[in-house]
Amino acid sequence: MAPAATRFPARRPKHSAPESAILVLTTLPERAAAEALARELLAARLAACIQLGSTVQSLYHWRGEIETADEIPIAIKTRVGLYARVEAVIRKRHPYELPEIVAVPFCNALPAYLDWIAAETKSDT
Repeated sequence: MAPAATRFPARRPKHSAPESAILVLTTLPERAAAEALARELLAARLAACIQLGSTVQSLYHWRGEIETADEIPIAIKTRVGLYARVEAVIRKRHPYELPEIVAVPFCNALPAYLDWIAAETKSDT
């Protein structure tokens, strides 16, 4: 099998830093709330695509105890320049005291897909 470097050649980023695509990950305890968050972000052009996963069971440390919760995972495709606004919408709608909100940069992606994310998250489209 070929080394990872040859299987996934590095691509020079086409977009400037504010245009760079990111994946924002979060969870919500109820599907209806997750769908409402997704629709709000899409309507405001803060995301190009949002995926809601099947319910997962999360286990985590909280205040000295191991807790469990059923949660809906949410993956939000957006641009780094919109992160602060996406985070604000999540925080406004989130019932947890400390929600998971994590942004992961795209290190490699189909250039046309990156262009689509950029185009769909422009408020003038």
